[in-house]
Amino acid sequence: MTGFFIALLSGALMSVQGVFNTQVTKTTGMWVSNGWVQFSAFAVCLVAWLIAGRDSVMALGKVEPKYMLLGGAIGAGITWTVIKSMEQLGPAKAALLIVIAQLIVAYVIEVLGLFGVEKSPLEWRKIGGMALALIGIAIFQWK
Repeated sequence: MTGFFIALLSGALMSVQGVFNTQVTKTTGMWVSNGWVQFSAFAVCLVAWLIAGRDSVMALGKVEPKYMLLGGAIGAGITWTVIKSMEQLGPAKAALLIVIAQLIVAYVIEVLGLFGVEKSPLEWRKIGGMALALIGIAIFQWK
């Protein structure tokens, strides 16, 4: 049950962060804003690391496959795409499309067992749920 609430909090934080980042971009520009987001995230992680524990930074060299270390670079892309989509669509439409895209890609990763994730069987009810979500997008867009 805790995971459920953490996921809800994550979604809420992502929406608020997207709005904040979009507003900062209006004053500073895309790459200054994106850089600030990444730098401030690093600072928070550094403080948390100093307080909560001292896992070895050298353990990063042991990560396999090495492409898994691209999460931060992907994060910069995420920040850019969230800012641009919220700027052009508004927070609600952008968040809706982002969440649906996350759901579809995450399910494909599960079903195909990509990136070391345990493979799951394809379930038609989950496909139906995603189709229903896509219908929800169409209704949300409807004027």
